[in-house]
Amino acid sequence: MPDTGFPRADAENDFLRARRRQFLAMLAHRLHGGRADSNRLVSLDDVVGPLGWRGQRRLGLQTIRLDTIVGTADSQRDFDRCFRPTSTRVRPRWERLALAQRRGEAIPPIEVYRVGQLHFVADGHHRVSIAAATRQRLIDAYVTEVLTVMPPGLTNKHGLWSGSSGGRLGNPARTAIPG
Repeated sequence: MPDTGFPRADAENDFLRARRRQFLAMLAHRLHGGRADSNRLVSLDDVVGPLGWRGQRRLGLQTIRLDTIVGTADSQRDFDRCFRPTSTRVRPRWERLALAQRRGEAIPPIEVYRVGQLHFVADGHHRVSIAAATRQRLIDAYVTEVLTVMPPGLTNKHGLWSGSSGGRLGNPARTAIPG
């Protein structure tokens, strides 16, 4: 749907479109026999835990590809694996940020943890959701690299494995932890 030229209406439409896509994806997933919790964001702890957390190193402000963001650093349930809103509870903040972005206001960078070439959001879930809904490919982020005892690249219960990460946002079947 093309923009109307009215930033507030466009932000509202973006949210409704993202919610509709999330609902239809969830419905299709369940109709195909998928588990209800299998479309949740991947937890950083679930990926780093088996690898052994050795430390971290701040890499500073970087522009990262949106399709490398696959999960969250906390137990976020407001967004699905593709960062689509899972309820209308996030709507006011989501639309406020989307409106500010459409008006050209400065939006602060998100904060992420990097494991291999994958990123997990620590702060900025709404901003990632808006970027995904508006089909942006890049986003500014303060990146902290997670150092692990074992190198990233091993298969885990989320289906993340070594290889190239050419998948779309949050799709574990096509996203990889480079080894």
